[in-house]
Amino acid sequence: MDHIVNENYKIYLITMDRSDQFWMVMDNGAREMAAMLGVTFEWDAPLTRDVNKQIQIFNNAVAAGADAIMLAASDPLKISGSVEEAKAKGVKMIYVDAPAFEEAITTLATDNYSAGKIAGENMFYELEAIGVTYGLIGIIGVTPENRTTVNREIGFRDYFESFGRYQILDTIYTNGVPELAKQATEKYIRDNPNLVGVFSTNEGSTLGMGYALREYEINIIGIGFDITEIIQQMIKDNTIKAVLVQNPFTMGYLGMAQAVAALRGFDTGPKFINTGVTVVNTYTSSQTLS
Repeated sequence: MDHIVNENYKIYLITMDRSDQFWMVMDNGAREMAAMLGVTFEWDAPLTRDVNKQIQIFNNAVAAGADAIMLAASDPLKISGSVEEAKAKGVKMIYVDAPAFEEAITTLATDNYSAGKIAGENMFYELEAIGVTYGLIGIIGVTPENRTTVNREIGFRDYFESFGRYQILDTIYTNGVPELAKQATEKYIRDNPNLVGVFSTNEGSTLGMGYALREYEINIIGIGFDITEIIQQMIKDNTIKAVLVQNPFTMGYLGMAQAVAALRGFDTGPKFINTGVTVVNTYTSSQTLS
């Protein structure tokens, strides 16, 4: 079979929102690969997280003639019907960061359960380093439907399961909005005199946690997820102890390559590509973990 190498495919990246720097970096990766491969590329998403708006944007992309869609699903169940319909029309599906339940060609993402365990391990070592051997730990999540962040929660909780000295509190969900995450952190502090740590599961919740911890003269260990210049400064000034940094550029860059390979009929390799995480903390600039 002959493959048309220079066909001007139309490929979309549809993310959970357009607000987090995480998605902007992913867009940069996809855009760079699209330019090299000579395909038409468009990034679209709700301004802030909105499951129904994401589904509408997805359906619009299909109607506009998308050849392939790279999707980070806000709600893996609700969008799966639209994904199934898109596939029936011949649209090639690639998941980046957050898969839906409907099968796709491949998923490029962090192993979020393992990353949650790494976050737990970092929390444990930071607490031990300041001589704290028991207490309460809070978790700030995004939504119960967001499987990526929920898997981080589960990994974090499972890490602490063997330590009877620490109790993990019920997760507070904030939709990843920094102001709501700030209020959630303040609530944890107000309601729990024995609070020793807070784990935030995405960029927005990490920012909110950091804003709250800056305002309190209290020694609480903050461990977060994802990085921005502000979060980096919070690590430097010891407000946040460590964050797990994903590779959104790689997700976008390789996701675009996978989409074009699928359109050209080439082998796309494994069903899941683990793009890895790096731990950035107050002691080392970075320590890569597989």
